[in-house]
Amino acid sequence: MISTTKTSAVVMAALFALPVSAEIPQAARDARVVILGEQHDNPDHHIRQAEWVAALEPVALVFEMLTPAQAARADVDWASQADLDAAIGWTGGDWPSFDMYFPIFAAAPDAAIYGAGVPRDVLRAQMETPLALHPLAAEFGLDLPLDPETQAAREELQSAAHCGALPDEVLPTMVDAQRIRDAALADAALRALEDTGGPVVVITGNGHARTDWGMPALMGYAAPQVQVFALGQGENGNVAEGLFALTLDAPAPERGDPCAAFRQ
Repeated sequence: MISTTKTSAVVMAALFALPVSAEIPQAARDARVVILGEQHDNPDHHIRQAEWVAALEPVALVFEMLTPAQAARADVDWASQADLDAAIGWTGGDWPSFDMYFPIFAAAPDAAIYGAGVPRDVLRAQMETPLALHPLAAEFGLDLPLDPETQAAREELQSAAHCGALPDEVLPTMVDAQRIRDAALADAALRALEDTGGPVVVITGNGHARTDWGMPALMGYAAPQVQVFALGQGENGNVAEGLFALTLDAPAPERGDPCAAFRQ
């Protein structure tokens, strides 16, 4: 979070350069939690997220990309992108360049920052026990098995995401890991809403933003009274996979072969 008395000219320029987008529907403006999906490496998706954040003026931002510990370190008087990057330790992590994400922070400089990322060591430890025994299981329905059709669809999606390189017996575990991440996102969003009163904006991948089985579905299970809006973002006319309140398009960036690493 940045102190309004110490807001630098650079940050203010980034903030006011963001246009208020006419594409934001009233349902998003009325929602208490707005989930903005993305393809992580698409810069145009992040530009749109920053535009929506500037227009919606949330009092809290939840990031899939930050752990709770990193988010706590964002509560400093940062005056530049470099300051915030150093505080939260973004560069050197697993996510795309902070150049794409910083405008989202700058679009709501006084928003409380929440991290929903589950550290790998924590996730591995949680996967050693049955999903039904996870601390968030009862609240978010992790103790309920998926119906066979959904389970099969989610396993197929995990297989495709890993270029068919995963053994079939590993796929159910990968689905469980995604369900844990969905629950962590839903939990962080509800905590942010309780702490601040909202509105809350969540920055996450399309897979977690989808309403049919991602974090919106878990929020509906735990807190059906909370009004949620979910945006999915596609590329080159291909809509984001899954169900969303709204889907929008953007050009795809230049990418190499995403499966090359699995063939080495």
